[in-house]
Amino acid sequence: MKSLKIGWVICLSVYCLSGEAQIQQIDANIFEQRLSGDVQLLDVRTPEEFNQGHLKDAMLADWKEKEEFERRVEAIDKDKPVLVYCLSGGRSLQAAEYLNNKGFEVIELKGGINAWKQADKAIQGAEKVVEISEDSYVAMLQSAEYVLINFGASWCPPCRKMEPVLEALQQEHTELSIIDIDAGTQTALMKSHEIVEMPTYILYKNGNEIWRTSGVTELRKFTEALQ
Repeated sequence: MKSLKIGWVICLSVYCLSGEAQIQQIDANIFEQRLSGDVQLLDVRTPEEFNQGHLKDAMLADWKEKEEFERRVEAIDKDKPVLVYCLSGGRSLQAAEYLNNKGFEVIELKGGINAWKQADKAIQGAEKVVEISEDSYVAMLQSAEYVLINFGASWCPPCRKMEPVLEALQQEHTELSIIDIDAGTQTALMKSHEIVEMPTYILYKNGNEIWRTSGVTELRKFTEALQ
């Protein structure tokens, strides 16, 4: 009986999968401590839920959209632990199992963001954002001969992975104006310019679109487009 009780205590903090793999499940206080390290934070709720409030620096990959989820997590670094959460724990546990099977070290927030709030931890909510008009967008394209529009979001894993590439591109091509547009809030522009994937990059010359690409892209592709 004593050994049985010990087993139950262990299972409260570690979710055991078939085989040797394990997923850590920790409470809000310990989860917060782990966030101070070199880790990656992943929110697996829907964009609508995310925009109602999320943990600082969280990336988003909606577990309900399996194809998009798999594409986004391909951009996550396997050499760093992934801290994952959802609303109350159901989806994040499923997502954690998926990531664990893909070779990631996974730590799940027990009870999700609900438990985080109950522990009086801070969240970041969506700010009211003014939509960019089409006229304002066209005006942006006149800022330089070559303009690269970056439709992305800070919570998008592939977008974050592309940050060093864009920095290198700007250093190599100082004549290029790179403009970031938040694809998570600028829904009208996303629709009018047929943006369906983040990140999407559109290159303009003298206000006219000459090239576009989506997803994780090598630096040489941008350089070739500019030649």
